[in-house]
Amino acid sequence: MESIESAGRTIRETLSYPLIELGDTSITLWLLLYITFGIFLLFFLTARLKNLLVKHILVKYTSELGVRQAIGGIVRYVLLFLGLLIILQTAGVDLSTLTVLAGALGIGIGFGLQHITNNFVSGIIILFERPIKVGDRIEVGNTHGRVTNISARATTIITNDNVSIIVPNSEFMQSRVINWSHSDYKVRFRIPVSVAYGSNIDKVTELLLEAGREDSHVLKDPPPTIRLKEFGDNGIHFELLVWTTSYMHRRGKFFSDLNIGIIKKFNQHGIQIPFPQRDVYIKQGDIGVKREADGRNVEKTKT
Repeated sequence: MESIESAGRTIRETLSYPLIELGDTSITLWLLLYITFGIFLLFFLTARLKNLLVKHILVKYTSELGVRQAIGGIVRYVLLFLGLLIILQTAGVDLSTLTVLAGALGIGIGFGLQHITNNFVSGIIILFERPIKVGDRIEVGNTHGRVTNISARATTIITNDNVSIIVPNSEFMQSRVINWSHSDYKVRFRIPVSVAYGSNIDKVTELLLEAGREDSHVLKDPPPTIRLKEFGDNGIHFELLVWTTSYMHRRGKFFSDLNIGIIKKFNQHGIQIPFPQRDVYIKQGDIGVKREADGRNVEKTKT
């Protein structure tokens, strides 16, 4: 029994032994364990609360995933800040002594953490202003894909090849971003089509509109339209303009389906797709010849 009490006193003394004196606060091993466990529990509970908000509570008020993710992220950051203050106060840490740590952190930011801070602030701005949101189809630089997650430091984008690309949040503040679904998921695509000179223009227009209307992913309102874009060197260039909401994330598949439908209709009605052609005219005249140095004779021909 005495050995157990002795071991208990030894553990208490070890945990209560002051490691660092920070102002009026003694940093002990027990204090570090308490703060570490409290922060771990805080991050775990706020993450669960965010998922609860996004997947169960907010879904009753809005069906847009991006809005729910933004609200959930903001609520989590606020709770993390307040929870951290509560943990430090209940641990007996004098918050006035944190000015020393703030000064050290400022030096660290000046020397190497400015990029992390820039990404964090950019992430907060993205959540509040919502230039992009989860579910949006965006293009930033050479990266094209769908936004699947916006965290404090970076944004995750999934490409059509199912490749995850992690983009620092600061890039969205410093670069031009194309958001295909910022305010509306309805987008218009232009399908270029060329036909040979001499084709029946009325028939071409009719077939293109039919191909657009028959595709199940093309919206009926607004309906497909046709534009004669230009008279090219080898053919007449048209554009089929169609609206869609379902295939915004699979533009290549959408174009392929429409092009296949168009070429089938053209083949059925004898509409030709142009290809480069050149006419060569040979005028009559004498072609001069030279005698080679080795004495070979080269015949003189007339055309």
